[in-house]
Amino acid sequence: MLVWLLNRFAPLLDQMEIHTSGDSRVFLTARTALASVTAFLLAIACGPLAIRWLKKRFRERIESGSPRLNELQAGKNATPTMGGLFVVGAICIAILLWGDLSSRYVQLALVVAVGFAALGAIDDWIKLSTSRNGLSIRQKLLVQIALSLVVGFFLYREHLTKPHGLELIWPIGNRGIWLGSGFIFWCVLVLVGGSNAVNLTDGLDGLATGCMVFAGSAFVALTYLAGHSVLAGYLSIPYVPGCGELSIVLGAMVGAMLGFLWFNCYPAQVFMGDTGALAIGALLALAALATRQEMLLVIVGGIFVVETVSVILQVCWYRLTGGRLIACSPLHNHFLFKGQHEFKIVVRFWIGSALLAIMAVASLKIR
Repeated sequence: MLVWLLNRFAPLLDQMEIHTSGDSRVFLTARTALASVTAFLLAIACGPLAIRWLKKRFRERIESGSPRLNELQAGKNATPTMGGLFVVGAICIAILLWGDLSSRYVQLALVVAVGFAALGAIDDWIKLSTSRNGLSIRQKLLVQIALSLVVGFFLYREHLTKPHGLELIWPIGNRGIWLGSGFIFWCVLVLVGGSNAVNLTDGLDGLATGCMVFAGSAFVALTYLAGHSVLAGYLSIPYVPGCGELSIVLGAMVGAMLGFLWFNCYPAQVFMGDTGALAIGALLALAALATRQEMLLVIVGGIFVVETVSVILQVCWYRLTGGRLIACSPLHNHFLFKGQHEFKIVVRFWIGSALLAIMAVASLKIR
């Protein structure tokens, strides 16, 4: 909306172009900051009303396969969930206000946010309103793959003519592996993996939310830099024209996460459920794909990666030996079983996420 209005004043913008940032003529830095503040304020303002509405309709059921975990988490029973509805709503409104809606990246971000949130909402609704434990793994995976194929196809077409657009960039030395049409299937892997990784991490009050603040902030910087020809060249990272618009999307996500954390920190007044976790995980994955920084995503989202790997290893170990590798997966539950206070676990994971985000951004020039 703002971009459309500013473009009506093109002659004035021509005079002011030297004061704008990167390759955008419409104040990318200011719009990113405004998107973040807008999403934060919307989440804070809508939070109390949304929580009251959710409390009447959607309350968490603590019914895991572990009796001990159910006992430890008993205090969370009946906490309002599906808070991702107002999180994703705040993100989308901020994008519509401050983003360039003609940008393919912004369009894909809206599709990802709404599509994955809708899938999560259906899963949450089935889980909370019936005796079923949500959608089956197969059903959820098939929808995630379908959404990711659509996004991957359009991202593939967008990157066809861009330098390094279809290469898998190895961070050390910036060597690239040409993916060609296989880029679409790579998109599916990254989007599905990213959304599920954040969903697995969302098990303690404020855990996934706080970690996403740090990971999202790192990708605000990465998307901005990737869309800036001079800075991308200086840092020797792939220059992706137009990618800077995604910094508005990531800025809105960080703002919404901070606003949601206001209510989600220990003791949580609301959970975001699959509705929010799937959407924000997929948005982070989209940013990595657009900037050609999927390898760096492994570092930035290291907490999400470790949580996911802990689940995979636990399942494999149990099938091979019949025993457990850790007390309970994902990893945060292991520490909970060991008697550590939930708030201490969450803060320590936040510290790890912050350090990983700093390391990832700092590594750009080292390369």
